[in-house]
Amino acid sequence: MKLRSKTAVPLLLALSALLLVLLTLRTGRTEPPAPPVRPASAPQRPPPSAPKLIRNPGTFTRSGQSAQRHRPLRPRLRASSLGAASLEKLARRPGEPRSFHAVLPPKLWIHLAVVACGSRLEETLVMLKSAVLFSHRKMQFHIFTEESLKSEFDKQLRQWPDSYTKKFEHRIYPITFSVGNSQEWKKLFKPCAAQRLFLPVILKDVDSLLYVDTDVLFLRPVDDIWKFLRQFNSTQLAAMAPEHEIPKIGWYSRFAQHPFYGSTGINSGVMLMNLTRIRTAQFKNNVIPTGLAWEDMLYPLYQKYKNVITWGDQDLLNIIFYFNPECLYVFPCQWNYRPDHCMYGSNCKGAELEGVSVLHGNRGVYHDDKQPTFKALYEAIRDFPFQDNLFQSIYYPLQLKFLETVHTLCGRIPQVFLKQIEKTMKRAYEKHVIIHVGSNQMY
Repeated sequence: MKLRSKTAVPLLLALSALLLVLLTLRTGRTEPPAPPVRPASAPQRPPPSAPKLIRNPGTFTRSGQSAQRHRPLRPRLRASSLGAASLEKLARRPGEPRSFHAVLPPKLWIHLAVVACGSRLEETLVMLKSAVLFSHRKMQFHIFTEESLKSEFDKQLRQWPDSYTKKFEHRIYPITFSVGNSQEWKKLFKPCAAQRLFLPVILKDVDSLLYVDTDVLFLRPVDDIWKFLRQFNSTQLAAMAPEHEIPKIGWYSRFAQHPFYGSTGINSGVMLMNLTRIRTAQFKNNVIPTGLAWEDMLYPLYQKYKNVITWGDQDLLNIIFYFNPECLYVFPCQWNYRPDHCMYGSNCKGAELEGVSVLHGNRGVYHDDKQPTFKALYEAIRDFPFQDNLFQSIYYPLQLKFLETVHTLCGRIPQVFLKQIEKTMKRAYEKHVIIHVGSNQMY
């Protein structure tokens, strides 16, 4: 009996140890006890919020899952109720760079017209190049030219890089005059210059239009001058800049033998027009007691004043708006800046404050050495390789070239020529960085 009890003691100890191990393992697998039930009167804690999604691509949530973008649902808007900028945002998908294809309906395009005859091919192409370099909205170019230049215009424009050709479309028209003697009109002042008088008649499906001479350069987006259309009152249908800022040294105030607008006359090298209003208006005149439509008025006025007009179609426009001053909006001189504004001393206050917006190199200054500041700007845009950096290929070289022009009065105010173009290039650079380089990180 003693022997059995001595044998049972170790056995019982072993069984006890085994039971203890089994109980320990069972306790580790059991669920944690439920939290105590709060009384109904106790304040309830809000449920824990889910971790916020991180919107930057390539980052992760707390759970290690890649963050997904969730965009709130928005009511659908009709395109007719949206402006140009809203339409563009609507057309662009998240992360997609700005595109000029199918962004704006044609009725919202900018329409730019030019008349080029004789040796004006290169000058016109440089003007169009300056327009596409900085502008944002899509443009329709209306090019009126001689038969011999049509194919060359088309060829040159189609050779531009796709990144620029998608910003515009172009149409080429023959030189035509709907009333009077065509040869007589064609020889008025400069070859084909009188064509601009007939644009409201020819472009019947165009509501508004910006006409410029071939020797014009845009130093900021065409979009900006187009905005002047919004400032027209109910009677205004065209906008031009004064021919001069100081009446006592202006040409019209000293030499004109015909009526002219205001105290200095107007310059027609940059002309913004609401063609719809022009086509429907009746214009006062001194040919007949009643008003005349635009097309019906042109030839009688020319016949009456042809022996005393010097600047051709520009003189006729001065006569028209002399009798109809309420129809004209006058924009500041920096939107049609010519050598006259600096060659006798700076007299365009708007350019001194804001810089030149539109440069008009009349008097042939792009092609001689009389005004090297104007020539330097023309050559910088002409020689600019489309894909190069604007600052490195235009702005910085211009600064150096302007150092060689300080012997002229225009060359002594380089900031007037550089101020606006610097702003324009900065905006173009910022848009490139934000929209193209950073497009995969932005809406």
